[in-house]
Amino acid sequence: MNKKSGDQLNFSAETGNIELLYAAIQDDPSILENIDTIQFVETPLHISASRGHLEFATEIMNLKPSFGMKLNQQGFSPIHLAMQNGQKAMVSKLVGINKDLVRVKGREGLTPLHFACQNGEVELSAEFLTACPDSIEDVTVRGESALHIAVMNHQFGTLQVLVGWLKENCKTGARMLQNKIFNHKDNAGNTALHISSLRSEPKVTS
Repeated sequence: MNKKSGDQLNFSAETGNIELLYAAIQDDPSILENIDTIQFVETPLHISASRGHLEFATEIMNLKPSFGMKLNQQGFSPIHLAMQNGQKAMVSKLVGINKDLVRVKGREGLTPLHFACQNGEVELSAEFLTACPDSIEDVTVRGESALHIAVMNHQFGTLQVLVGWLKENCKTGARMLQNKIFNHKDNAGNTALHISSLRSEPKVTS
């Protein structure tokens, strides 16, 4: 990737300018492919997602869907950055394009659902579970589930969303999943209920 086209590509992402995106591609037709070969890299999608450029991000996702799964040098995916920067419309757009982005593990194994539970993002937590139910089973490098994270961060709004969702799914025959999540132990051997009890906080199952 030559410097001119690289700078042009980054500027197009920063400004959300699709015309400049294609100018960079015309200058270097392999520019997106070359970026894709790098394991940890800040892609144009990272830049546009953090700035909330919806149309540009959609264009990039159409051209290079794999960019949605990429981690930058800090260990964050585009959807992680969108959440960090309060770009909720961008988060919804990305999940709408590819629901599996909810399960992308960033640094320390944190997924977007974990992020939402950590920060008390009630609406996003519900949206993620609806779009990608399997994300409830993801755990961090410390073995922490979304339930663990909600309890540890005193985010009882998101905790209620998780518990309510599990109970609702139990009604449709997913009792084994409910038991699996409630009984899951982190690396320290604690369930979310145990942590809740240790901290004298409302019970997970209440």
